[in-house]
Amino acid sequence: MSRKLIIEGNAVYEIDEECMLKQRLDEEKREHGDSRENRTEMRRDKN
Repeated sequence: MSRKLIIEGNAVYEIDEECMLKQRLDEEKREHGDSRENRTEMRRDKN
């Protein structure tokens, strides 16, 4: 697991980079929609 420590003054933060990447990808998927899901829905509508 990839982690990063950020020390800022007296505060210390531990960042899980894999988790941050997953969150970003999930947000982008929600914003733009998953094109594969859209194509699947279009096929269902045609049938």
